[in-house]
Amino acid sequence: MQLTIISVGSLRERYWRQAALEYERRLLPYAKLRVQEIAPERVHDENSPAQIAQALEKEAARIRRALPSNQALIALDVVGRSMSSPELAAWLEQEATYGRGGVTLLIGGSYGLEPRLLAEADLRLSFSAFTFPHQLMRVILLEQLYRAMKIQRGEAYHK
Repeated sequence: MQLTIISVGSLRERYWRQAALEYERRLLPYAKLRVQEIAPERVHDENSPAQIAQALEKEAARIRRALPSNQALIALDVVGRSMSSPELAAWLEQEATYGRGGVTLLIGGSYGLEPRLLAEADLRLSFSAFTFPHQLMRVILLEQLYRAMKIQRGEAYHK
């Protein structure tokens, strides 16, 4: 299976990069993984809603240019659908078997993802009602993808 993660922003701190690289390494036997970082727009809390929307549109345009063709699209969204790890594993397996064979997962920046981009997603996935920094979210996503692959193969994984 081909997995693509497109993330607004980069992993700046060394410990986030190390954690992400560890799960990327663990995923190698199970899937082809590509991670692409998209530069975030500079947005400040004092910006107007219109300025924030404009920044999200610019980020969405960069994301669209990076989207691989013919892959299912999962957008991480705090108000999306919640799934258990086994449910995510089953969704990914279904997509690999009967779908397009690849999945792209989107991680937005501090203001999320542009609404039209969210609407284009095959699945809007929520990991929690909590808000996480995008750097931590990437590590959590990679860990859950690794867990899903282990579940699909019936392999043991620490609970």
